[in-house]
Amino acid sequence: MGAEAMIKSLQARHHDLADQTTQLNILSNGIFKEGLLPTFADKIAPLGHFPLKPSKIEIFQVNVGYMCNQVCKHCHVDAGPDRKEIMTRETMQQCLDVIANTGIHTLDLTGGAPEMNPDFRWFVVEANKRGVREIIVRSNLTIILANPKYHDLPGFFKENKVRVVSSLPFYQAAKTDRQRGQGVFERSIKALEMLNAVGYGKEGSGLTLDLVYNPSGAFLPGNQAELEKDFKKELKEHFDIDFNGLFTITNMPISRFLEFLVRTENYEEYMEKLVMAFNPAAVAGVMCRNTISIDYDGYMYDCDFNQMLGLKVAKDAGQHIREFDIKKLEDRSIAINQHCYGCTAGAGSSCQGTVA
Repeated sequence: MGAEAMIKSLQARHHDLADQTTQLNILSNGIFKEGLLPTFADKIAPLGHFPLKPSKIEIFQVNVGYMCNQVCKHCHVDAGPDRKEIMTRETMQQCLDVIANTGIHTLDLTGGAPEMNPDFRWFVVEANKRGVREIIVRSNLTIILANPKYHDLPGFFKENKVRVVSSLPFYQAAKTDRQRGQGVFERSIKALEMLNAVGYGKEGSGLTLDLVYNPSGAFLPGNQAELEKDFKKELKEHFDIDFNGLFTITNMPISRFLEFLVRTENYEEYMEKLVMAFNPAAVAGVMCRNTISIDYDGYMYDCDFNQMLGLKVAKDAGQHIREFDIKKLEDRSIAINQHCYGCTAGAGSSCQGTVA
């Protein structure tokens, strides 16, 4: 598993912040309840965005399980080797049935390490058979080298025309290993070389390889276009690595990153940074407006972040995939809390990078 697996998830440590209600209490009270900072609802109401409503649902982001071969310090999923929650083939089939009967064009597979789900490959193949326009796999890269049974993943991705979105906190080893565990950078580079070898990230191949950048501390990401330029230059010069695009994602004050903020007494300062950086133009592009997030048990959420806080979609819209009703879901009000500032700070943030 590597040195990073020696750290346990909040859940395995029986930490207070493994509890979703405790996290929500922190986000709802304190500086927000005291009126020192405006709530997210108060911030978007004058813009005509309260309640926040969906646009057209186009993306299914399916979390196939919280199991992972890494335990990253900033992880909002609290994923790790000790997490056993896993999606069954039956629930995957329910997702496929919905996709087949709607105009949803993108299947976005996430985790944990989604590749660790025993039915992951079946899910991808079946989605392709149903003509899903785009299948995204969010890979931590090191999974490809974690076990010989994963070594052929680059070929499998290519065969199934999967878009690979890979986590790489920085283009230097020290920062990456500090956030994700000793030796992660070296293994990530090897995995990127394997993906490049089958055509990913290469011009004209039609095989898309994107990278994801998260800041390592309690600050906002830099300019996405500038960071992409730096990543491309450094990875090409030092490792001969090619990739298509870079997504910058703001760290959400949820789970392990929230624990870090509270433990280091950075929580109030970080929330103030997010509020001060609020960008009204980012509200229209937040991912919860065109995405439905589905957990390993088939329950539906407005976004991946709400999933981790246990904030299901509005009850009258149907909360489980077996109750899927696109008209009701596109008419629902989106559940919000103070973590939503993370998606609207600066240039905005989503699983597809900046939004404004």
